Amino acid sequence: MNLSSTLILAFVGLILGHGLPGAIVGAVIGFVIDSLRQSQRYRAAPQMDGLYGPLFALLGAVAKSDGRVSEAEIAVAERMMTRMGLIDEQRRQAIASFNRGKQPEFDVTPAIDGLRQWVGMRRDHAFPVLDVVIETVLAEGNPPPEKMAILRQLAFALRISDMELMALMAMKGYAWNAAAGDRRRGPGGGGYVPPHRNTHGPDPYTVLGITRSADERAIKRAYRKLISEHHPDRLGDLPEDMRKRAESRASEINAAYERIKAEKGFK
Repeated sequence: MNLSSTLILAFVGLILGHGLPGAIVGAVIGFVIDSLRQSQRYRAAPQMDGLYGPLFALLGAVAKSDGRVSEAEIAVAERMMTRMGLIDEQRRQAIASFNRGKQPEFDVTPAIDGLRQWVGMRRDHAFPVLDVVIETVLAEGNPPPEKMAILRQLAFALRISDMELMALMAMKGYAWNAAAGDRRRGPGGGGYVPPHRNTHGPDPYTVLGITRSADERAIKRAYRKLISEHHPDRLGDLPEDMRKRAESRASEINAAYERIKAEKGFK
């Protein structure tokens, strides 16, 4: 525990309290402050080991869901391990989890439930988790329905709407209309419309989750809500890779907002 407040207030008590009694009172007050700070840090710091197992198991399941695991998908998983700064034992466990997720009999539900429990009520933690899974979903380009089904199941468990998921996909340069895909699915899952790469760049309205007819107040409200949820300063002690992802999303949100402001002509 960092005892900086204990020492500082003990010194202040010694000076202002004219001796040992004042120092003792100051030290007690400082110790209480330090204990509360330590407790808050412990509660705020996510237990990262509770993330890696279900996350990499789910990445393995996503990679295998279309029948084969590609080199691109393996490369994504390895890149994640490096970016997240996994040490040797954590890396071995992550590889074992990924391989377990590749098994034909693997059930994604417990892994998704593990991620849901890790995220808890922190929506700002849900987005980086989804961002990592989306990278695997898009590793080979336009994703098949099997991969999108797992992604949408995870998003639902993390209380992320299809509209918000569409916005995350748009930030990756992919256009997707979840409702249109469902309407055209038909009996037996036919007519699936996969997300496709948007050659014109992210649609700023999709990024903000609004329609083109939205007024200035609705646009500003959507922007403030999004930038608050995706701001990297809210993430706490998450791996640096996840913080960089949040910074990238915040940059996309700011860029989309500036494009819409220029188009609509408001400040």
